[in-house]
Amino acid sequence: MDFKECKNTDNTPCEGSLDVGRGCRFCRCDGEATASACEGCYKLHSFNWLEDMPEVFPTDIFEVRFKNTRKSYYRNVNNLPLRRGDIVAVEASPGHDIGIVSLTGDLVARQMKRVGFNPQNGEFKKIYRKAKPYDIEKWQEAIALEHDTMIRARRIAADMKLNMKIGDVEYQGDKIKAIFYYIADERVDFRELIKVFAEQFRIRIEMKQIGARQEAGRIGGLGSCGRELCCASWISSFVSVTTNSARSQEISLNPQKLAGQCGKLKCCLVYELDTYLDARKDFPRVREPLQTVDGDYYLVKTDILSRTMWFSTDPHSQANMRPLGVDRVKEIIRANQKGQKVDRLADVSFEPESDEPTFADVVGEESLTRFDKQREGRRKNRKKKGGRKGAPEGQPQPSGASPEQRSAAKRREGEPRSDRHAPQGGRGASADRRGGKTSDRNRPSGPDAGVESLPSETGRRESAQREGGSRRGGRNRRRGGAKNEKHAEQQDNSAQDGKQGS
Repeated sequence: MDFKECKNTDNTPCEGSLDVGRGCRFCRCDGEATASACEGCYKLHSFNWLEDMPEVFPTDIFEVRFKNTRKSYYRNVNNLPLRRGDIVAVEASPGHDIGIVSLTGDLVARQMKRVGFNPQNGEFKKIYRKAKPYDIEKWQEAIALEHDTMIRARRIAADMKLNMKIGDVEYQGDKIKAIFYYIADERVDFRELIKVFAEQFRIRIEMKQIGARQEAGRIGGLGSCGRELCCASWISSFVSVTTNSARSQEISLNPQKLAGQCGKLKCCLVYELDTYLDARKDFPRVREPLQTVDGDYYLVKTDILSRTMWFSTDPHSQANMRPLGVDRVKEIIRANQKGQKVDRLADVSFEPESDEPTFADVVGEESLTRFDKQREGRRKNRKKKGGRKGAPEGQPQPSGASPEQRSAAKRREGEPRSDRHAPQGGRGASADRRGGKTSDRNRPSGPDAGVESLPSETGRRESAQREGGSRRGGRNRRRGGAKNEKHAEQQDNSAQDGKQGS
């Protein structure tokens, strides 16, 4: 949205207001009311792509825009130097109106031909002058009355029980006339309403009926495609849209998706209709199923742009669909009309071209088991780190140890902590402390029976540490018991002394 920034003589910015409906900005510079056009914030915007080109046919016809989607064409009878964006006073009936020049040059004639504009009685209305500060002040006063007038007009129409909706009110630039835009599904007798409006507002009244699409264009908004509504950006004449347009393009008849903001069928349904109708001319009409040796095949759906027809053995299901080209369908229909059944549905494997991108899980982000291998590796590392605490990690076993000693050391690493206090004679070989003998059931049997396995140096150090710890624990227990007995004797003696004193 572009507009010229106004400043006072002391180089301070002016306070202004923006009117989106008319696409202009009002401000007061040095006490005078001024207005400047804003590009890109008004309805039915047109780009003059011939603006920088020399004029082939000089013309004095200019396009002037007013509130929302109202535009008209005027003649510059006074040969004023007008450019796009100038605020001008134009002829109206009665009085004059204020508008903004929106198009000049050779493109005006093309625009008039596109919208089908015909001047009244073959004569164009005139452009009087460029708007003066007095005209702009009065124009601002008229614009300020529009919203309150619309609210009051709606209340009056509701009190008179008229089946109509007043959608917008537009005041003329000289504030002596107003246009009331209304919507009605049927003919409305508003002769009494006009009298009430003239008495209440003290102005000339003009009633103009519009449709739902024209109302949506005047309000504006964004469509489901994400762009500005076509009726607000470029459509000036509306054509009828029916559900046959959706059927011809194989579009699902979903009212919520086919309807626009106006509540009617979307205008864009007819944009590509001619292309689809031309493409369907070459398609055969399949009124009966295709007969083959394997069975009958029914038409399920049609892809018009790719010239593909899909058939299935069940007419009410889309399972096991077979694609066929248009030429192959014609061949099968001609054979069936002669009473012949084709051997198979397609002579060659037909695969319709698909430009849709395929998904490839390159890094494995979609795999549900992508973390399992890492967890298994961590568990193994933990088992390796949680080995014997008596020896440092990674310390190799003595080279002179026998195979039996190495197997016993491995068993000791996997045993619980309570079993590691047993001597090195075996897992269950617990020595009798009193006799120092080993039970017969724990003695080794077999070819190695009677051969004692000498413990390694590390094993002797561990057993010595355990024996020393058990001896110190026994001494501490005996000392603690003696202290407890002595303390108990002291308490008994004190109790007896107390009785004797009493």
